[in-house]
Amino acid sequence: VCQQSEINPLGDFLALLAALVWAIYSTLMKKISEFGYRTLQTTRRAFLYGLLFMLPLTCLMPFKLDFSLILKPQNLFNLLFLGFGASAICFVSWNYAVKVLGTVKTSLYIYLAPVVTVISAVWILDEQLSYFSIAGIVLILLGLAISEKKSGEKGRQKSKQR
Repeated sequence: VCQQSEINPLGDFLALLAALVWAIYSTLMKKISEFGYRTLQTTRRAFLYGLLFMLPLTCLMPFKLDFSLILKPQNLFNLLFLGFGASAICFVSWNYAVKVLGTVKTSLYIYLAPVVTVISAVWILDEQLSYFSIAGIVLILLGLAISEKKSGEKGRQKSKQR
């Protein structure tokens, strides 16, 4: 039985904006890799510039940084894991995949993640499948099919020109 979900326009806008930013990032990293730079070097530099642009904005945020909390072993371990494991290693892996496979093929895998998540949630966790989940899966699969068709057509056109 399907259940009804709420629509949140701000959340939808932020999700679309995140996808757009990720597409720009992936395309730029592919272009940068074509100059022959190493993946680790470009990822490190992208992180550095990201931090440099984010740090000044922390002064405008309504929170106080308490270093005594950061130095607690559990919090320090969590930050190190998030910084190195969940961020640095993942970004290096992503950038390497983009360098080897290209932006479109690599993005195919990341855009399938929500489909796998919904299927796993229904199958393993016995969650209810909503109409929005079904519509989302259909839209994702249609979008991936269209992007693969377009990239296939571009490949055939390039081979004909040679």
